[in-house]
Amino acid sequence: MKIIKEFKEFAMRGNVIDLAVGVIIGGAFGKIVTSLVNDIIMPPIGVLLGGVDFKDLKYPLYQNSATMEDSAIPPYINYGVFINTLLDFLIVAFCIFMLIKVINVVRRKDKKEEAAPAPTEKECPYCLSNVPIKATRCKHCTSQLESVANG
Repeated sequence: MKIIKEFKEFAMRGNVIDLAVGVIIGGAFGKIVTSLVNDIIMPPIGVLLGGVDFKDLKYPLYQNSATMEDSAIPPYINYGVFINTLLDFLIVAFCIFMLIKVINVVRRKDKKEEAAPAPTEKECPYCLSNVPIKATRCKHCTSQLESVANG
């Protein structure tokens, strides 16, 4: 029973749930990108290259037609499918890059908005001690300080 309790605590942590949501959304995004590549990007490229369907691009490992007929499924190197998969990867990588770039801009903006707090002390020009910003006399050397202008 202790192990079930520990697993429950582990599974209910925010990080694990965030990771699960990220994996699910990533899988769905991958399907969208695959459809984009296979159904929208590659057909026009195939038309421009003379009506080529990239899924059908393959290189037979046997050049002899008699050997190919002997095997039930002739072995091929499916480089067209590889090109589609490579394009999928490049689009996903670019989208992730752009997402991280946007996140970094937002973070920088947040840091800039967190202005440094207003100073609470100033330095006495005579003894170089720190005194409260509203002080008119130094508490260390008792020198008269410039008065704070009320705006």
